[in-house]
Amino acid sequence: MNTAVLSLIALLVAIVLSITTQINVGLLAIALAWVIGVFAAGLRAEDVISGFPSSLFLTLAGVTLLFSLAEANGTLASLAHRAVRRTGGNRYALPLVFFLIAAVIASAGPGAIASVALVVPMAMVIGLRAGLSPFLIAVMVAMGANSGNLSPVSAVGVIANAKMAEAGVGGHEMKVWLWSLFAHVLVAGAAYLFFVRRMSAPETAPAPQGELPSAEPLTNQQRLTSVILLAWIVAVVGFKLNIGLAAFAAASLLIVLRLADERAAFKLVPIGVILMVCGVSVLIALLEKTGGMDLFTSLLARLASPKTLNGVIAFVTGLISTYSSTSGVVLPAFLPTVSDLVTKVGGGDPLAVALSINVGSSLVDVAPLSTLGALCVAAVSDHATARSLFKQLMIWGVSMALVGAVICQLLAGIVAKA
Repeated sequence: MNTAVLSLIALLVAIVLSITTQINVGLLAIALAWVIGVFAAGLRAEDVISGFPSSLFLTLAGVTLLFSLAEANGTLASLAHRAVRRTGGNRYALPLVFFLIAAVIASAGPGAIASVALVVPMAMVIGLRAGLSPFLIAVMVAMGANSGNLSPVSAVGVIANAKMAEAGVGGHEMKVWLWSLFAHVLVAGAAYLFFVRRMSAPETAPAPQGELPSAEPLTNQQRLTSVILLAWIVAVVGFKLNIGLAAFAAASLLIVLRLADERAAFKLVPIGVILMVCGVSVLIALLEKTGGMDLFTSLLARLASPKTLNGVIAFVTGLISTYSSTSGVVLPAFLPTVSDLVTKVGGGDPLAVALSINVGSSLVDVAPLSTLGALCVAAVSDHATARSLFKQLMIWGVSMALVGAVICQLLAGIVAKA
């Protein structure tokens, strides 16, 4: 068996294990890359190590540390609490407000997971008291968070743009973000219009699940933290400073000024996700060295024609992402293939294919097997209600693979050329 086949099998094993087990596939990917690269392909260990994305690692570590500090001192939670308090309790407006708050927080940098973790506990309390369905609340919060997840300053946005750059379709940060935002607004808006009349007035409104957190005034620490976060965003977006290095500078300032507990923040940094992304990237780099990536794109190319490529790739990545990690597995594995995939299919727009992968893999993240869906289910204390919500989100998440495929087939090419 040649090394191209071995390296491709290793990638497929990593994808399957990411779906069927709780193992961090980044660890496994690094080990497989070393074994196959050194002992089968005859590469030096240094050649395998060179595949580690050090720039991406620094960016992810810096961004996540910065927002972990802001989370540790209560800044993000306090801002979210105050925003939710301003809704006025209008139950028909609440789902839209939940979507907007989650989208703004995720877009600012923390990403979808942190956004959902901050917003959904409050949203469930307020929404249930207003007679809203837990399903509608979960969909609006998770879709809102995911709509901002590909922001140029969010960790997942950084991953997507870095992997697109590897495929030769970089430099479209705003288009990547706005396309994802549009797709999620489109789907969430349709869900809102379809479900709100049927689900917001049950015969017996769900019981309250706890006291609504009070809107305490921002402390001086939290005000200064907010100013530093805003300055970081302006520096990155307005002055094009390096995202990761600027984040480390902002994080260092928070620590030096004693605005946040460094030790508490480090516990919140998602090191497992960072390791997963970087580990899979090492294995992908080995595939490129051994010819496994060429074999991978050849297999994918058999699934589509130039006319159906956008929809097919969105559907395939959506199905995998339903059970696997979007940022840790799907984006690092599929985005680097887009240029070769278009060549092998015989036509298509590489940017449109990349945009289809981004949206197809992210629309399904409301499924309860994903972190976002799991956080939504965990926010419901009643066991029977939680089980029902799990089933509803599972059906919704899987159906989004098809919805994403249709949206990308119809619109991704138009967006890419805009």
